[in-house]
Amino acid sequence: MKIKVSAESTVDLSKELIEKFEISTIPLYVRLAEKEFKDGDIPCQNIFDFVKKTKTLPKTSAPNDQNYIDYFSDLLKENDAVIHFSISSEISGSYQHALSASKQLKNVYVIDSRTLSTGIALLCLCATDLAKKDLPIETIVQKVKDRVPSTCVSFILNELNYLYKGGRCNSLQYFGSNLLKIRPQILVKNGSMTSHKKFMGSIDSVFIKYVNSVLEEFNTPDLKNIFITYTTCKPETVEQIKHILTEKGFKNIYITNAGATITSYCGENCLGILFFNDGK
Repeated sequence: MKIKVSAESTVDLSKELIEKFEISTIPLYVRLAEKEFKDGDIPCQNIFDFVKKTKTLPKTSAPNDQNYIDYFSDLLKENDAVIHFSISSEISGSYQHALSASKQLKNVYVIDSRTLSTGIALLCLCATDLAKKDLPIETIVQKVKDRVPSTCVSFILNELNYLYKGGRCNSLQYFGSNLLKIRPQILVKNGSMTSHKKFMGSIDSVFIKYVNSVLEEFNTPDLKNIFITYTTCKPETVEQIKHILTEKGFKNIYITNAGATITSYCGENCLGILFFNDGK
C-alpha cells in the first residue's frame, strides 16, 4: 500500500525537508489587514513589521472542508491512503475541518497532533518510518497516536506581546513579564500552550539556559530526531545549541524557521527544541 503522510503548513518544515521526507502540506492562511496570504508565501519579517505598525496581530484561518476534500482527493490519485496530521484542535479549527472532509472520502486518516510546529513533524517522521515497514495502515495510525503524548514541545518567548494581543495570557502576566524582563517558557501540554518556567537575562543567554533546563527535566529523550525551531535567533546561538544537542547524543538535528502562522502566535526572538521524550 502506498501511503502519503500529510500535514498543514504549521509543520514548519523547509521546502528542502518537505521534499526529503516526502511530506505533503496544505497551507493555512494569514491576513494582514485586508490582504490574505497562504502560510509560506509571506516572509515573517512582514508580520513583525505589520504588528509594530498597527499594534494588532495578523488573523490566521484554517482551510475549509472543501479545501481539504480537494487536497485529499488529489493525494489519493497517486496514493492508496493518506495519514494527515493537524495542528492541535485546542489551537485551531483545522482538525475539525480535516476530519469532516475525511469522512467524505475513503482511506484518509486524520490525527489530532495535540501539538504544533515541528512537534507535528516528529509525528510525520514516525509515520513515514512505519509506512516503510509495510504494516497495515490501521496499525501505523495507532502506533503514531500512541506517541502523541510523548512529544516534548516548548519554546522561549522574548516577550508576551503576541500572546497577550492574541488573548492567550492575561494583562497581569503581560505587564509583570515586561516589567521584570522575564523570558517565559511556554510548554505545549494536553494540546494547549501553558506557562511553564521563567528565565531572566539576555535572550541569547536565556536560550542556552532553557535548552539545558529542558534536557534536564525531560531526560528520557528518543535521541533519533530533534528540531531546533525559531522565528529569529543569532546564528552563533543556534550553533551553540546544536553543539549541546550533539554532545547529548542526538543523531539527527534539524534546524528550521517557524512559518507565518506560528510566528503570528509567538513573535520575534522565539526558539524551541522539540523531540520525543519516550526513549529508554
